[in-house]
Amino acid sequence: MSYIYRYLNFGYLRCTNNRFITKKNMTFKELGLNEKLLEGLSYMGFEEATPIQEQAIPKIIEGKDLLACAQTGTGKTAAFILPVLNQLTGKSGDKIKALVVCPTRELALQIERQIQAFSYFVDLASIAVYGGGDGHDFETQKRALSKGTEIIVATPGKLISHLNMGYVDFSELEYFILDEADRMLDMGFYDDIQQIASHVKNKKQTLLFSATMPPKIRKLSESILIDPDSISIAISKPAKGVLQAAYLTYDRQKAPLIRGLIAEKPAYESIIIFTSTKKKVGEIVRALQGNGYKVQAVSSDLVQKDREDALKRFRSKETRVIVATDVLSRGIDIKGINLVINYDVPGDAEDYIHRIGRTARADSTGVALTLVNEEDMYKFHRIEQLIESEVNKAPLPPKLGEGPKWDPKPSYGGGGRGRGKGGGRGNNRGRSSSNKGKSRSGGSRGKGGSSRGGRNSTNKSKGGPSNNSGRNKR
Repeated sequence: MSYIYRYLNFGYLRCTNNRFITKKNMTFKELGLNEKLLEGLSYMGFEEATPIQEQAIPKIIEGKDLLACAQTGTGKTAAFILPVLNQLTGKSGDKIKALVVCPTRELALQIERQIQAFSYFVDLASIAVYGGGDGHDFETQKRALSKGTEIIVATPGKLISHLNMGYVDFSELEYFILDEADRMLDMGFYDDIQQIASHVKNKKQTLLFSATMPPKIRKLSESILIDPDSISIAISKPAKGVLQAAYLTYDRQKAPLIRGLIAEKPAYESIIIFTSTKKKVGEIVRALQGNGYKVQAVSSDLVQKDREDALKRFRSKETRVIVATDVLSRGIDIKGINLVINYDVPGDAEDYIHRIGRTARADSTGVALTLVNEEDMYKFHRIEQLIESEVNKAPLPPKLGEGPKWDPKPSYGGGGRGRGKGGGRGNNRGRSSSNKGKSRSGGSRGKGGSSRGGRNSTNKSKGGPSNNSGRNKR
């Protein structure tokens, strides 16, 4: 089995026009999804299911409680969204049918955007409920929770705030879903989850998804799941030939650190620098220019021909450094890459593996370095847990000064309240911006451009559903 083959086994939903797919998986049609969902998936270019989707979708459609171990990057969100949408299609009534609880505002928005995309041709509405909004957002959330929106995606703290007001109507709830349950427990939400569970005792089905399966998750599952089926999707691991290290840095230290690393390795002819946003690609390229070697930006802003020309120059060693988003991390097979630098920590372990997998190909060796600021420490710690390997933390060059100390505490990200060891509560403030044309916090999606059942209508983008829902970093 080739190296690239092992990587592609554990990707996101894969597009039918992705020429790098080598393994034939089950199609969504074979999984028994209804025609309206299949139409939306086809429109987005999605045909084949990932392993977690292959295993989870039939079990959820059967009505079984489910305990699933699968980290972000395996397609797990679609694994529970699609069968729930499938079962709710055509059902009448404006009551809440499904509740998804997740740890942070950012994840709530991501899941809700995916629901919007997958349900484009299905007459179902959804709303994200999280903290940090204003009075208008609160009233929008209250209306959805009391008068009914079929699918609610909520952070624990904010949902409990509404539950304590006494107007939340879960009388017709069918699905109670916990996503990234282990992270919620890390953030101190165990009691909050139990409190929420006490309000949804009449639900028909409970689904628990977790990236890891520590004893505390087993304990939680025993208290809220009934005779569940279990699924565990293993993650592919970094190649043995990759020498991994991390630098703990402040953002201002990153550019001079990279310039120094490249200057110290004149023998490294092929270097890729990955970052999560197109904006940072341009900033990094500008910071590296004028140092005696050619630097090229590669992102989704480039048309296919320009991207291929850039990679051709990189393969021929005309370009020494490529700066790219994750669009380049999957399926690109270029031999002889000496060094991969993660300018920032990728969103999940699978992206990390794909990034560093660009080096040490075909049994060769290579170096992968990750620059970790204070905000990314917990995310990087989670990646270490998932790949079951502690990455060496290298000291910064003395001329750059000291970097931050390693302290991987969970980030609450506007998710509401969490309980620490001291028993206190903290409310995170601030607003997260979403895509243009989308509703703000608490903004729900109506159908046909008009309000229905007390929901705010929002305009859909022209041309149908987007296939980048929930993953806006490229």
